[in-house]
Amino acid sequence: MTSMADPSETQTPLTALPENAGVDAAVAAARRVIEALLHAGGNSAAEMVQVAERLDQISAHLAEHAPDREERLVDMWRGEGVTRHDPVTGPENAIAPPLHLAGLPDGSVRGTVTLGLAYQGPPGSVHGGVSALLLDHALGVANDWGPGPAGMTGTLTLRYHRVTPLFRELTVVARQVSFSGRKIKTTGEITVDGEVCVSADGLFIDAFIDRPR
Repeated sequence: MTSMADPSETQTPLTALPENAGVDAAVAAARRVIEALLHAGGNSAAEMVQVAERLDQISAHLAEHAPDREERLVDMWRGEGVTRHDPVTGPENAIAPPLHLAGLPDGSVRGTVTLGLAYQGPPGSVHGGVSALLLDHALGVANDWGPGPAGMTGTLTLRYHRVTPLFRELTVVARQVSFSGRKIKTTGEITVDGEVCVSADGLFIDAFIDRPR
């Protein structure tokens, strides 16, 4: 694919940033719990039972004070919508790394992320499905940022060039390369230290072909 822009260029944030101090702190703590549980898997069964009891108390408290599910689904799509809660970039979603993406003047998008044990596939390496998740999302954001329509994923083709390491800063880049009729073509890649780990070619379908341009 065409090389991406120099990261020193002016960047426009394209993913939601934390803005709710209470929620941000709770989600950050939940991420630490997930990571710590994976690291502590060899601890004694008795100790982990105690941990489970404490976590159940927290879960029950949150559930007791939560709105109805349907109300919550509607609320999540208000304002910035899914960007605040999606599993890739959402600052309020504890399973999101999260990946922060920015738009560059040349029409590409770029972001960095470091993945821990929660995203492991082969030992010490990122699960291939997680790489696909990151790239599918980045390509979608590139379509929103690019010159053409956005659309929905039709086909996502991945090539795994080498293992993608955990605990290393990964760079995710994507770019919309063409659009014709309902078809939108977008490419992206995950790199580490300048070496490509995974590349992607996406075909997206514009579901709103008759909308005014």
